Amino acid sequence: MALASMVCVLGSCNNGEKDPVTNDASEYITISTNILTRVAVAENGSQEFENGDKISVYAWTGSKASVPDISQRVVDNAINTLAGGTWQAVPQMLWKNMSDEHFFIGVYPSNAQSIANLEESDFEVNANLEESDLLVATNLNGIKAQANPVSLTFDHLLAKIIVNLEFRNQWGADGPEVASVTLDDVATKCKVNYLQKTVVAGTERGTFALAEVKANQSYASIVVPQSGIKTIKVNINGRDYVYQHDTDIDFEGGKYTIINLTVGRNELSLGSIVINDWLKGDEISGGEALD
Repeated sequence: MALASMVCVLGSCNNGEKDPVTNDASEYITISTNILTRVAVAENGSQEFENGDKISVYAWTGSKASVPDISQRVVDNAINTLAGGTWQAVPQMLWKNMSDEHFFIGVYPSNAQSIANLEESDFEVNANLEESDLLVATNLNGIKAQANPVSLTFDHLLAKIIVNLEFRNQWGADGPEVASVTLDDVATKCKVNYLQKTVVAGTERGTFALAEVKANQSYASIVVPQSGIKTIKVNINGRDYVYQHDTDIDFEGGKYTIINLTVGRNELSLGSIVINDWLKGDEISGGEALD
């Protein structure tokens, strides 16, 4: 997919002591954002932030190897909202001083509360595509105030699954009404390291219902990166049509998996599994499951 980028001026909060500086533009943090992965897709196929989107920005000085606690951060959860093509920050963001190296983390969607531990934080997905989307950007190059703008490149930490359904002609011209599409043995909780951009799936697993994208045709959700998932169920008229893959279907961070299934009266057949990153993908064909 094409990249969408926009340069935004963001104001920010300041938790640390500042050297005396003049009250001019050099005191403000300017950020340019590159959006590599995003649930929202423009009409031309590019991925971009939309008006009303909010991101959280964190910044600190000292060492890039670890993020200090809230009281020691220069910027702590400054909420930036996109409006009319520009980012508006509350509270306003300022450099700690003009000489120290600053390090940055950006998070989408914005955090309702500051993340106390940015190196190990709980996260849980649900069937809502927007609410569960998680993009993280880091800039650990040691940026000084003279080096505006600060570049933040957002990456998708989670995975996405899309299940497309086709129906054999036994169902008639209109096809059946699908009640739900679910996955078995899915971990919905995880630990996120925002500094390292890593995700570790939790051990608790259960049934996970995909969100309806187009009734009776397409279902999708953001999921925690994980392996160990083999079973997909399509419920029609109270009956589960089950697809059982012969090996684990792996869901990788930053990639989406498309699973095409054909539903007959007595069986579910696999058309193909396509695993895409944001630019290219591989295709796996074959496999069949009986009810």
